[in-house]
Amino acid sequence: MTVAVFRRLFLLSLMMMLIPIIGGRQAVGEPYVQGPAFCEECHMDEAKSWAKTKHFTTYRTVHKHKRAKKILKAVGGKKNMKRNKSCNVCHYSNEQKSPTAKAKKKYGPSCESCHGASSGYETVHADYGGKNVRRDNEAPAHKSKRIAEATAAGLVWASMTYDIAVNCMKCHGLARPEISGKAFGKMLKAKHPINQSFEIVMFSQGKMRHWPKARSSARLANLFVAGQAAKLVSANAMAGKSKSKKYKKAQLKRAADAKAALQGVPGAAALIQSPSDANARAMMTAIGDQDLSGVVGSRIPCAGADHENLHQC
Repeated sequence: MTVAVFRRLFLLSLMMMLIPIIGGRQAVGEPYVQGPAFCEECHMDEAKSWAKTKHFTTYRTVHKHKRAKKILKAVGGKKNMKRNKSCNVCHYSNEQKSPTAKAKKKYGPSCESCHGASSGYETVHADYGGKNVRRDNEAPAHKSKRIAEATAAGLVWASMTYDIAVNCMKCHGLARPEISGKAFGKMLKAKHPINQSFEIVMFSQGKMRHWPKARSSARLANLFVAGQAAKLVSANAMAGKSKSKKYKKAQLKRAADAKAALQGVPGAAALIQSPSDANARAMMTAIGDQDLSGVVGSRIPCAGADHENLHQC
C-alpha cells in the first residue's frame, strides 16, 4: 500500500469515527477543503497549469492592491483580507489536513473552489478498483459506480457545466449568497470591480485554462449556455438584495445580457421568463448532448462571428 493510499484510508476512518467538534473546527461528516496537494497527486498537469494562472498568483498580491484597504474599511469586520468573511470566500481557498484541524487560508482560488470540497469524495474518486488497479485498467462497471458515488459525495465534474458555472458566477458576478447585498453595495462604492460581461468560455479557455486538450465546439457551446444560465439565475436573485442603485443596475445588466445570449436555445424560454435554478437545470437536461455551436457559437466573445473555429477558443 502506498503512503498516499494509506493517508486517504486513514483520513476516511477518522471522519467516520470522530464526534462533531465545535468552536471553529469542522464538524465530522461535513465536507471540507483539503487543498490542492490532494488533487495534484493525480492531476499534475492541471496543477502545473493552474500555478501559472491568476487564481494561483493573486494569493500573494491581491491584498496589496491600491484599493484593498479602502474596500476592507467599507465592508467592515477584520482588516485582513484572509480573515474578512466578505473577502476570503472568493479571494482565497483553505487547506485543512484532518477533520479536527483548523482550516487555513493558504491559496488563491484552487481546485475545490470549482469542483467542491474534497474530503467527502477524494478517496472514492481515486479508487479505480483496488490499490494495484490503474486508471487505464478500471472496469467499466466500477467506473460507473465510482463516478456516481463521487458525485453523490460532492464532486463537481468538468462535464457538469452548469454546476461549474454556478461556482464561477458566485464570485465573478459578485453574487455570493452568503454576502449581504448591503456589503456588496459598499464594495462597489469603494470601487471594487464588477465585470458584468464575464463569460465562462473565454475565461476558462484563456488565461485560466488548466488542461492540455482543447474542448470540442459542441462542448464549448454547452459551457457557454450553462454559463449564461448561471449568470441569469444569480443576477436575478441578487438584484433585489441591495439598496445600492449601482449594484442593482449591474445585476440587471447581467440578467439582460444573459437573456439575450440564451435566445433560441432549446428549453430557454421558461428560464428567461422565470429565472430559477430548477428551470436552468431543466433547460440543461433538455439540451442534453445537442450541438448548439451553430446557435450560440457566434455569441461567444473568443469566437466572434467565426463559430466554425469555436474549438480554438
